[in-house]
Amino acid sequence: MSTSDSFPASGPSAVPKNVRWVLLGIMLAMLLSMLDNMVVSTAMPTIVGDLGGLEHISWVVTAYTLVTAITTPIWGKFGDLFGRKPMYLASIAVFLVGSALCGAAQSMTELIAFRVVQGIGAGGIGAGAFALIGALVPPRERGKYQGMTASVMAIGTIGGPLLGGFVTGHFDWRWAFYVNLPLGLLALVWLWRMLHVPAQRIKAKIDWAGIGLLTGSISAIVLAATWAGTTYAWGSWQILALGAVAVIGLAAFVAVEKRAAEPLLPLSVFTNHRNYPLAMVLILAAGVVMFGAGLYLPLFQQTVQGASATNSGLLMLPMMIPVVIVSTIAGKVMSATGKYKIFPVLGTVFLTAGLGLLATMGTDTSQLLTGLYMVLVGIGLGFTLQMSGTIAQNSVPLRDMGAAMSSVNLFRTLGGSLGVAVFGSLFTRAVQPALPADAGDAYLQAVTTGTGHIFLTAAILCALAFVAALFVIEVPLKKAGPPAPSADKTENTPASAAN
Repeated sequence: MSTSDSFPASGPSAVPKNVRWVLLGIMLAMLLSMLDNMVVSTAMPTIVGDLGGLEHISWVVTAYTLVTAITTPIWGKFGDLFGRKPMYLASIAVFLVGSALCGAAQSMTELIAFRVVQGIGAGGIGAGAFALIGALVPPRERGKYQGMTASVMAIGTIGGPLLGGFVTGHFDWRWAFYVNLPLGLLALVWLWRMLHVPAQRIKAKIDWAGIGLLTGSISAIVLAATWAGTTYAWGSWQILALGAVAVIGLAAFVAVEKRAAEPLLPLSVFTNHRNYPLAMVLILAAGVVMFGAGLYLPLFQQTVQGASATNSGLLMLPMMIPVVIVSTIAGKVMSATGKYKIFPVLGTVFLTAGLGLLATMGTDTSQLLTGLYMVLVGIGLGFTLQMSGTIAQNSVPLRDMGAAMSSVNLFRTLGGSLGVAVFGSLFTRAVQPALPADAGDAYLQAVTTGTGHIFLTAAILCALAFVAALFVIEVPLKKAGPPAPSADKTENTPASAAN
């Protein structure tokens, strides 16, 4: 698929004839990070049992999501400037290197460090995938292909726990990371062959000041959320200093972006239409739920309810299957009617209810009852995840698609980072008095208390997201795709038009 024949002459609303094959390659790469999160979450109790360091369990996820959040806008902007294909392929390669290193880790410290490498690659995978999808398919048509996205989500979110449980139950936990290698190599070859875009020769001034300020600010926010209440008191000078760094850094970042020739994150995407910042709130909440539930539900099921690693993967199905079914149905309705506001409204209601019920679980709660609560969460995620991204994409011009969609992934991963950090703090505070883990009933009660606090906090956040959903304006979905490029613009076409 060359750029010159990506969009036929029938008009700018035309979609490439082989777009499903191209999207399948993009989805395959997305599957890498989705599988990794779910597989690793299911395998975490086994990893901790081998390497030790229960008190650092949240950092295995936090390090990954923090770096993913930091690097997402950088990858997205570089894709806009220098071409999305080379940036996307590079991010997959970095992710594979990180996966190989994680599988070889000999201590919890090494594992956390190598998860940073993985996170760098994951930032590019998320940023590039959403930008490419946004450029290839206009919002009104996207519902037709939402089944593909839902299918990938099914494989990643349903297959992830199953694969994680199978790997940890029958093989060494290191294969939770090694399994990424064959899939990643397949994605690299697929996209190298199918995703043909023009070579970029653009001279642009990189917004290094913006990169530095955003990196420092996000790091300070996540570190404060991770350490507050556990390592340091909430009112300690360390936490207050991190808060000050975050506030000053974000203020400086906004000032720099207003003057930058090529801003890392164009502020116009947040100010042109109120739907975009509202969509970011919804996406952040969904990210908190996805990462939090994915990490702590398997831990609760294995520790308190006595499920094996393999069975805890199966027990995640009540949450994951509704995500696929509901998102597919919602996508078809959206494409047929152009209506979408009702979906995030319903989604946040289901999320709040499901998480609130999960917060009531005790040591005697049955797996069946837990599964019923998880169904409500799955329905909520199915209504919220895809639609929030579509609302965001429908609110920005194509020329800013890379930066805007990297912001979508930034808020999703930042939500995950903050969620895991705060949840880790709540969990550690509840569990530490009951350590060691073989303390019996006291430990089980502590784990139950910790997970209850986690789900209650998530429920409150989703209630706030419900309010944001009510303020979304239902703007007609765009039917036009990217403009058809001229045949003579195959080498130096700007990224915003060609990709």
